[in-house]
Amino acid sequence: MFPSLPHLDIDASFLHAIGRACEASGDARQEAVGVAAGWPIFGQFIAHDITADRSPVTHHDDEALIRNARSARLNLEALYGDGPVGNPYMYSRHDPSQLLLGGSDDLPRNSEGIALVGDPRQDVHGLMSQMQVRMIKAHNKLVDRLREDGVDPPSLFEEAQRALRWHYQWVCLFDFLPAVIGASRVESLLVDGPRFYRPQGKIAIPFEFADAAFRFGHSQVRESYQLSRRGPPFSLFPDLIGFRPVPESRVVDWTLFFDVPGFETAQRSRPIDGCLPPALVHLPVDITGDVEDADFESLAVRDLQRGSATGLPSGEAVAALVGARALTRAEVGLSAFGWSGETPLWYYVVKEAAVFEDGERLGPVGSLIVGEVLLGIVDGDPESFRSVDPAWKPTLPSRDPSRFTVGDLLLAG
Repeated sequence: MFPSLPHLDIDASFLHAIGRACEASGDARQEAVGVAAGWPIFGQFIAHDITADRSPVTHHDDEALIRNARSARLNLEALYGDGPVGNPYMYSRHDPSQLLLGGSDDLPRNSEGIALVGDPRQDVHGLMSQMQVRMIKAHNKLVDRLREDGVDPPSLFEEAQRALRWHYQWVCLFDFLPAVIGASRVESLLVDGPRFYRPQGKIAIPFEFADAAFRFGHSQVRESYQLSRRGPPFSLFPDLIGFRPVPESRVVDWTLFFDVPGFETAQRSRPIDGCLPPALVHLPVDITGDVEDADFESLAVRDLQRGSATGLPSGEAVAALVGARALTRAEVGLSAFGWSGETPLWYYVVKEAAVFEDGERLGPVGSLIVGEVLLGIVDGDPESFRSVDPAWKPTLPSRDPSRFTVGDLLLAG
């Protein structure tokens, strides 16, 4: 995204020291004011979607196998996989236009409990698998509605798929993005267009987005969540770890995760402040696999190491290029680690949010990267609603007549 900028040269020992110090202490502010707890979960859903690599295989006589390249699109690829023909085990045998569900509002699973999904990451924890379940229900609801409207059976799946994709793209741009970067920044971006993310031809995801800016949500994750109105809190790990059936007692009430008219205010996320909950600093082996260095149990260490490995520029360099006020060394606070250089981009983005926006949303550098890339992905998709029908509006019911939200989408089924 910023090819003219040099990569930040920083020793791995400093990265590990910064990452180890990212665990949220007991005296740190644990909740944001205006950010519902479900937003980082939805952000993770988006991240899985745009990085899903289905790589379908095509056979042509004795020619080598041909694999399609990664599709950077907000098109629910992790939900649909290769469709009823390519992945029939994800669809109803008696009604192939509908996606399968498992028992107790769970994903469908094989005899060993492995989820039958288009992307195994959709089962990494119970909140993600439950969000996938709600998307399945929304798709099936659209199938039922289109069938009632008289849509020809051979077209049911494609029509429902397009409708759900467009509703999903709508909430990404007009509900999620304002919550993440601020409504005024979204309005300016829609009017002026992207300044730096202008891909030509095939849409690719910039490293600055994938390996730094869009990882801000790790700082928003809570240590524990209440899943039902009268139920107890559950820790993210190990209580809600995935890759296993979801018991009925842990089915998620999404009105506790997103603010929905008619319901009490939802739980809040953590602020974006450069700190991660203990659950993400001490990841279980089910998530990390066996690691030789205990530091790699920390998602913060992994984020920092990943950004360094892909040669990202510093946050200060990006700020100077885009014309944003750079954080001072005191505001970044890395001198405590003996580091006097510039700041790794991921750490800069989360600290910038804390300094400029009190942890409620991203600051100027993070907002520019995240906003331009998400809008660019939608606008670069020839099948998105903005490409096919820019005047389209959501048709599913909304609880607030003036807007359609992610809460409406998740409760549609």
